[in-house]
Amino acid sequence: MKKCDKIISELNRTEEFFLVIMFAVMVGIIFVQVIMRYVFNHSLYWSEELGKFIFVWISWIGISIGERRNEHIKITMLVDKFPFRTAQVFNIISEIVVISICAITCYYATTLIVSQAGTHYAGIKISVAWGYLSVSLGCFLMCLRCIAWIVNSVRLIRQGKPDESKLEGSDS
Repeated sequence: MKKCDKIISELNRTEEFFLVIMFAVMVGIIFVQVIMRYVFNHSLYWSEELGKFIFVWISWIGISIGERRNEHIKITMLVDKFPFRTAQVFNIISEIVVISICAITCYYATTLIVSQAGTHYAGIKISVAWGYLSVSLGCFLMCLRCIAWIVNSVRLIRQGKPDESKLEGSDS
């Protein structure tokens, strides 16, 4: 289990590192474009396209971080009323549904990668397949995160409901 935790920890650092770098590059490119347009009265023809391209990558990789932090929108009104173990079973079912959606999306994104490999963006002159790769990679990472939540839910079911007094005491 320690090896798995180490791999997940490394994945966390790698995701965050690339997201920070991509965000900094995107902001830098857009800033340079604004300066070029309004100060020098000359636009960079490729900057808007590259900014959008990087934003798509940030969005798709970011879904994995959202899942890891359990920050995706959920309607828990009904599940919150269930007993602890039943709620965990519903969490598992929810994660399986998300994995299914991500797997289907990943499949179709992969077919687009193959079919669009010869098509290039007009401004940045790279293959459109690189854009679709972000969808496949984001969905794959999301599936890994969902599997981690399923494993955690199974572990919680086996352990039983956590003691609320211990959880409250750990905050101080």
